[in-house]
Order: sequence, then structure tokens, then C-alpha cells
Amino acid sequence: MRGYADDTVTGRSSSLLLRDARPPWWAGVLAGAGAVAATTLLIFPLREIVPAVSTGVVYLLAVLLVATWFGLWVGLGSAVASALAFNWFHIPPTGRFTISDPQNWVALIVFLVAAAIASTLAEVARARTREAILRRREADLAAELARLLLGGSDVRAALPEAARRLERALDLAPGAAIELDDPAEPGERSIPLAGIGTLRLAAPPSSDAAERLRERVVPSLEAIVGVALQREALQQDLVETRALRRSDDIKTALLRAVSHDLRSPLTAIATAGEALSSPSLTDAERAELAAAVTGEAQRLSRLVDKLLDLSRLQGGAADPRTDWVAVEELLRAAIDETPHAAGFNVGIDRDLPLVRADAAQLERAFANLLENAARYGGDHPVAVRARAVGRRLLIRIVDQGPGIPGRELERIFEPFYRGEERRGDGHVGSGLGLAVVRGFVEANGGRVWAESLPGQGTTFVVELPVESSPEGSDSIGGTRLEARSSGVGAPSEGL
Repeated sequence: MRGYADDTVTGRSSSLLLRDARPPWWAGVLAGAGAVAATTLLIFPLREIVPAVSTGVVYLLAVLLVATWFGLWVGLGSAVASALAFNWFHIPPTGRFTISDPQNWVALIVFLVAAAIASTLAEVARARTREAILRRREADLAAELARLLLGGSDVRAALPEAARRLERALDLAPGAAIELDDPAEPGERSIPLAGIGTLRLAAPPSSDAAERLRERVVPSLEAIVGVALQREALQQDLVETRALRRSDDIKTALLRAVSHDLRSPLTAIATAGEALSSPSLTDAERAELAAAVTGEAQRLSRLVDKLLDLSRLQGGAADPRTDWVAVEELLRAAIDETPHAAGFNVGIDRDLPLVRADAAQLERAFANLLENAARYGGDHPVAVRARAVGRRLLIRIVDQGPGIPGRELERIFEPFYRGEERRGDGHVGSGLGLAVVRGFVEANGGRVWAESLPGQGTTFVVELPVESSPEGSDSIGGTRLEARSSGVGAPSEGL
């Protein structure tokens, strides 16, 4: 930053002659003497063209240049030296400091006045140039601080770098710090930031730097830090507001599920229970009512299980207990507990590798996917496929139901979301199963997504990572896992 500022100071001066920093006085003396000597020599050939008294204007050019470059006193000295040299070498009688003609006095006075005016104007312009450069550096510093403090998400983490940039821009001693909510201590090393904190310095600054700090830099710093803190507070409020809104949505959906999805099986169970007490029922009717009670009780149990699973996932209490598991065994267990009148068409590769996962969580995820596919698959069997592809294990569960619109393929995994086009088809789900599926699959390092076209069924794909299993881990309890069903064999072409 300091090098950048120095380049700015020297590279952006208004002209080559008018620099913001004055050269040393001894250089001005040498330059003035050289300019007077060169002008004196130049006038000798000019005397053959114009009168000698008229050549004095050439000295004026040298005086103006020296006064503009080196300042007032060097310019005045050059004017006096020019008058003396002009008198000695070019005004008759030459070789003596005799001023017999009044016009020579006029020339001397003109030299002195021109030198005073030129050097004064140069000083004013030089001071304005210096002030403009300082202001530009301060504006650049304010812009950098704004980008630094307003561009990040953590204001406090950016304060040390902001202090370093202040040091470089103002030539402060290393060790400055911007401390929030910390009152300033009396002294030159502590500058209060109104309503924010304190700017602490490692050493007292120079009088010029202290003035710039207090009058121009600190007000800008206070404004920038204040805006950054307000923006951070607004962002936190926004996050909290979104979380509260999300919580309200979940509560509303939960109340809806409790009021409808839980009430429906309870009403059916209560109605069937009352009817069972009627003495006029036949054995067939009594058996039908008993089956209805059992079915609704199982439905209610599954809904409660999903609510509990979702609660654990959202509460961060569903950490998997990983072990080497056989995905084929988990799929078979999930199929056994999922009723479907049309059955399941199973095609699983032989010798699937084991995966490290929580068996209970993956089985629950597969069961929810199978239940969803059975609900929307109608009278068609549900296809279950599994195969290894490189370092991944892919499981596909395919139904031949109405399909899912593309805009809903991601939303169906949100808790309590029910597809718009599936609500009126007679299939009423709780909107929990797929959310539980995603939570359990991702907790075990996998991914799940849906592929579908409206009217052409839906495929749910579960991808699990395959790790290198240790020696003998392809068996459980000393017995190698074998395919247990005639449905296990060649994989489906579409997998």
C-alpha cells in the first residue's frame, strides 16, 4: 500500500516542473548557478542580432524555471545573480557592477518580482497538489476499507487487515488495532470510534498523521464499520427470520399431519372397534373389521415412526452407527415389510460389495421408497435393481405410476411436501417418507434423487459409496452372503 501511494504521489503530479515535494536547497543553488551561467553564455551570440539591453529577457526565463522548481528563496537568489551577471558581462560598461542606466534597475526589479510571483504560485499549486494527493489516498483507503469490511460476512475477522491498511496508508507504526466495544484510554495512542470502539496505535503518530486521522480518516472509518455492523446484524436477523418462518411452516405442516393423517387411522380404528361389539356381525364381517383395525394400526405406526425419524434428523440426533452391511439383505428385509398386491420385480447383481453404513437407517430408507413406489405404482409391479458401478453402488426403485413433473423432482424430498398432481389421485401420503429417505441416505454418505416424466412412472436412485473392505469382510458371521431369491441374477439393462 505504501509503495502504491508513493507511486501515486510521484506519478500523478500535475506536471514535470510542479512537483508536490520541493527538491533540496543545495540542488536549487547548483541549478540556479548553472542556469545563470548557461544564459550568460547564450546571450553572447545574441548580442550580434539584438541590442544587449534587450537580451535581459532571456534571464527571466531561467529565473522563472528555477523559482517554479526550487521555490521562492532560490528564485530570488537566481534573480539577483542574473542581474549581476547581466550587468557585469553584457551592459556597458562591462566588467564592472555599475548601474548607470535606470532601465537596468528596472530589469533587476522585474527579475525579483517575477521570481517572487512564480515561486509563490508554485508553492500554492504545490500545496494544492499535495493536498489533492492526500485526499485521493484517503479516498482510496476508504474505498479499500469499504470493500474489505462490507464484502465479507464477518466484520470482526476483517478488522485486523483493516488496521494493517491504515498503517501502510498513513505510515503508522506496526501494531495498530481496531477494537469493538472497547472504550478508549486517555493518550495519543488511543483514538475513540464514536459508538463503535477504539483505534489503538502502537506509537504516537506524527502531528500531520494525527490531524488526518482525527479529522478525515476516523470519521470515514466510523461510518464504514458502523454500516458493516448494521449489515451483519440485518443478515443475522434475516437468518433468524427465515429459521422462524421455516419452523412455523414445519409446525403448520405437523399440525396438518396430526389433524388429518393421524386422525384418519384413529377414526377408522375407533369405528371398526365399535362395530366389532355388535352381536349381529357375521364371522366374515368380524374378520374384515379386524383386518381393517390391524391395517390402520400399522399405518398409524408407520406414520409415527416417520415423525420420530424426521425429528431425530432435524435435531441432529441421527448419527449413523456404521458397520459393514449387505445392501441385498437390507433390500430383502424392506421388501418383506412392504405389502404390495402387484409384487416386486427384483434384479440384483451377484457379489455386490459391502458398504459401511447404518443398517437400520438404510433399511428404513429403502422401506419408505418401496412404500412410496407401491402406493403410486397401482396394479403394476415395482422394479428393484442394484449394481456396482466403479466405486459406487446404485440402487434403483422404479414404479409405473403417474410420474412427477420436473419442477417437483427436488421439492418432493422436503418435509410435508405433497406433489400438486398427486393429491387428487386417491393416494394420500404424509409428505414425510421421502424427507426421511434423503436424511438417512445423506447421513450415510450417499445421495438420492428422482428421475421422472409425467405419465411414464418414476425412478428413485440411491447412490452409496463403496469403500475397500478389509480381509474377510465379504462375509457375516463366517458365512458368505449369497443371493437368496430366484429374482437375483442378471441386472436390468436400464440400470
